[in-house]
Amino acid sequence: MKKVLGMGNALVDIMTSLNNDELLEQLNLAKGSMQLADKEFINRVVSCTQNLEKRQSSGGSAANTIHGLAKLGVETGFVGKIGNDNFGNFFKEDLENSGINPKLYKSQNESGIAIALVSPDSERTFATFLGAAIELSADDIKKETFEGFDYFHIEGYLVQNHDLLNKAVKLAKENNLIVSIDMASFNVVEENLEFLKSLVKNYVDIVFANEEEAKAFTGKEPKDAVNEISEYCDIAIVKIGKHGSLIKTKNETYKIDVIEANSIDTTGAGDLYAAGFLYGLINNFAMQKCGNFGSILSGKVIEVIGAKMNNQKWKDIKELIENA
Repeated sequence: MKKVLGMGNALVDIMTSLNNDELLEQLNLAKGSMQLADKEFINRVVSCTQNLEKRQSSGGSAANTIHGLAKLGVETGFVGKIGNDNFGNFFKEDLENSGINPKLYKSQNESGIAIALVSPDSERTFATFLGAAIELSADDIKKETFEGFDYFHIEGYLVQNHDLLNKAVKLAKENNLIVSIDMASFNVVEENLEFLKSLVKNYVDIVFANEEEAKAFTGKEPKDAVNEISEYCDIAIVKIGKHGSLIKTKNETYKIDVIEANSIDTTGAGDLYAAGFLYGLINNFAMQKCGNFGSILSGKVIEVIGAKMNNQKWKDIKELIENA
């Protein structure tokens, strides 16, 4: 089977269930946003949430996608940077326990953490301390990093590091890997639009974007946006929440429906959609089925807190994939 290498911010996710949205107002966090924070602010968030229910797991967008692929039996690896601390050790062990090959670089600074504040309506608000994760640099990436892999999946949050991404995608293509990117955040797309368009046009084969990211990239609504994005790459995917997703490749457009789900927390929905889609693609399934696999994984992950699912959920997913 084909092997997939991921690269992204190595973060430990701390999923925190809110009783209401008052704390978001108290912390001046816009509901549904992702705010980068310094250590002082993160410590304040930790203090304010010390009595709330929490769950910890390795995270970051690309890492979530790689975890999903590994759970489906795909051989995977992950490139990132961690600190020499408890969070860094936890991140590395979590990858290893999932059968993922960790290609992790060490920093003298603290590991990155993302505190996800989950509102009662399942909306997530992130306060993220990038720490060591943001120190991953072009100098860390070598040609041998990509040897033995067939696909390279990167998260859009890295797009702010132009040198890192340029070197990574060039080496990936020199090693004949298929490159996919999840745009990850509409504000990051807006801030790096010219660079991102050049990167996608020259090096990226598959683009994943949600409705807001697709609009930031094209200025258009989903149907027109997927058409325009497909002019830059081989496969364009625009996710439209409860309305499913659109896939455009060559001259064909596919409409993918969602599955019935009891939404508790939308963390990881897009990341796991990418995992399901890529799983279908590397196993040579038809494009419609690839999209259906994405919907199955994203539909199941929103039924749990966080981006990780237990063995029973994965058993259910595999049965749905077999019958899709």
